[in-house]
Amino acid sequence: MAKKKGQKEPQGPATIHNRKASFDYTIEDTYEAGIALVGSEVKSIFLGRANLTDGYCRVLNSELWLLNFDIEQYSHSAHYLPERRRDRKLLLHRREIDVLQRKTQEKGLALIPLRMYFNDKGRVKVLIGLGRGKKDYDKRQAIADKETRREREEIVRGKQRGE
Repeated sequence: MAKKKGQKEPQGPATIHNRKASFDYTIEDTYEAGIALVGSEVKSIFLGRANLTDGYCRVLNSELWLLNFDIEQYSHSAHYLPERRRDRKLLLHRREIDVLQRKTQEKGLALIPLRMYFNDKGRVKVLIGLGRGKKDYDKRQAIADKETRREREEIVRGKQRGE
């Protein structure tokens, strides 16, 4: 079906990634959690107007919280405008929260939000990674590995084209 003049492209639900997390941490395990949001926040996330980069998770009073997560205010909201960086509760089973709390205390692991997306039922989910911080030399090694992989791919592409 052709797009008519003046008609906007249909927008689907956005997936928000935390690209900095994979660079700064080695992820050992992942968990999928729900998140308690207000209606206008869901609309902003649907439009992709959120930022996970500075966000982190913490267990407080046997509840899992997403702290320092930025959601822009929805432009068409008239009444209630929540704060952009308020603390938001993550929804996991009690056993999973207890396991996460033990691992973060004992082994020195951190809880990092990796990705935020809409599932099949239209609910917002957060993919949480249990990760260990990388040292500077690990980061340099990762950068070198990426560069060599890119160079190899360019050589292979050049051979396929017949250059």
